[in-house]
Amino acid sequence: MLQTVVKQCQALPSNTKILIFGAGFSGQHIANVSRQLGAKVLCSRRELNKPGADFIFDSTKKQLPDNEVFKGVTHILSCIPPDENGRDPVIEQLNSVLQKMPIKWIGYLSTTGVYGDSKGNWVSEKNTPNPKQPRSQRRLECEQQWISTGLPVQILRLPGIYGPGRSALETIIKGKYKLVDKPGQIFSRIHIDDIAGAIMHLISLSEQGTKPNVINISDDLPTSNIDVLRYAASLMKINLPCVEPFEKASKHMSPMALSFWQENRRVSNQYLCQNLKYSLIHPDYKSGLQECFSHLKK
Repeated sequence: MLQTVVKQCQALPSNTKILIFGAGFSGQHIANVSRQLGAKVLCSRRELNKPGADFIFDSTKKQLPDNEVFKGVTHILSCIPPDENGRDPVIEQLNSVLQKMPIKWIGYLSTTGVYGDSKGNWVSEKNTPNPKQPRSQRRLECEQQWISTGLPVQILRLPGIYGPGRSALETIIKGKYKLVDKPGQIFSRIHIDDIAGAIMHLISLSEQGTKPNVINISDDLPTSNIDVLRYAASLMKINLPCVEPFEKASKHMSPMALSFWQENRRVSNQYLCQNLKYSLIHPDYKSGLQECFSHLKK
């Protein structure tokens, strides 16, 4: 919930102006929290008629922001995925502009997929990235591009993102799910409240001179999809169908869906929560789904 995040965060300096590139599901929530904390925020979308669009940025059509957008910018967050060649659209089109700006902080939303498959073991920022999926390989390339700019960039690695309107609750309501049993298979997650809260925490720390290069933002309890779906169903008092073995279910999965089941890892948030002292709003999927359910009932 927006106000819960805001209450946990420190107010931003009055001169803070944040540009958010690719402000979709996560970006819009981060923008709303930032505004509540006193920042001026401008969000890019590919079309001005999309929700939350303040300016257009579409690298495929060479539609770039005008100079007025960049005036007074102190912070930047990029939520834009790599292009098909593994290049970062923001760097490709705007690096020369960014190099001339007095930017205090840049965040790049990446994926914990860059760690690859750890056979269910924990991975942390100390692990060397070893992506096997092409989309994760492209993300790692973009991370490296951002770091090579020399700008004050923090790489924020995220696992599965969920929140109100985009959670296991909606998956069940739409009937777009199966209870797939693959023994030992674990997924990590993060609620959008904690993405926004962690980013505000990191921005505050950067003002004090603490600027780690890479941070995992994930909750405390990696778990199976079955556990999450069952808990979501219990909140809605819905009975779910029987469990289907992965061997059977996989025959009807798309290549994209299959790719998610080919990797198994637990993402550690120890650095964020213990070293950097961030306190999770939703430490596990039960807390997060309860918050999502409260929105569903309205």
